[in-house]
Parts: sequence; C-alpha cells; structure tokens
Amino acid sequence: MATRAQRLGAATLAAAALAAPFEGLRQYAYRDPVGIPTICFGSTRGVQMGDFKTKAECDALLTAEMADAISTVERCVPGLPVNMLAAWGSAVYNLGPTLVCDQRRSTAARLLAAGRLLEACDQLPRWNQAKGFVLPGLTKRRAAEQEVCRA
Repeated sequence: MATRAQRLGAATLAAAALAAPFEGLRQYAYRDPVGIPTICFGSTRGVQMGDFKTKAECDALLTAEMADAISTVERCVPGLPVNMLAAWGSAVYNLGPTLVCDQRRSTAARLLAAGRLLEACDQLPRWNQAKGFVLPGLTKRRAAEQEVCRA
C-alpha cells in the first residue's frame, strides 16, 4: 500500500499533467478571461503584468501550486483514491477550495463529505463558468476531470 506522501505525490503529478494542456503555457503575464493577471500554467499568485518566467520556473510553479491544491483536497476530503484526488486537485487549482471544502456553497463538497464520490464527480461539469459565462475551455476541462474522477 502506498504511503500518504506517495499518494499525494502521485496525485500531484497526475493533476499537473491533467491541468497543463488546458491551462497552456504563457511565460509572460497576461490577463485571464475575467481580467486576473496570470502567468505560466494559470498561476495567479502575486503576478504582475510585465512578469516573465522561464519554462523551468513555470514547471516548478505548477508543481508547487498543484501540490497545494492537492493538499487542500486532502484536508477537506481525506483519503480519496489517487484518480479522484488528481481530478479534484486540478479543479481546485483552477477554481479554488470552495468546490471541495465549502459544504454550504457546493453540492460537490456535500456529496464528497457524505462519501457519495461518483455522484460528486458528476458535479464537475457544473463548474464551467467564469463571471456567469460558460467557457468552452472550462467545459472541456471539467469533462476531462470528470472522466479521471470516475476512472
């Protein structure tokens, strides 16, 4: 049986591989569809317009921030299988912790807390909007996360 650290590490790698194609690599800071300064593979923490990062810096940033997202999922929903942890980690990296941690605001969080894991996976496609607009890229990403979650 894998240790907790091995499970979290495997989920981090899987989640980064899942998220990276949807996020895309942009080494110069840009504004995302809702206007937030963003860089690399969708990183928004402390980004200023005009920032630049090397590919190696972007890879390291994705790994570190994805590990944080995975840790958030593990804190709110401990013990998920690696595939589910990776899927929810990718989504939390993109959306933030409300999705899995806030049972008042998220049906997915309520289902996860109740152990209704496959039903929770089916909530992922609902999180495909930004500022009230459905984004085709988010629709595709949530479908991919749902597929990994249900695997």
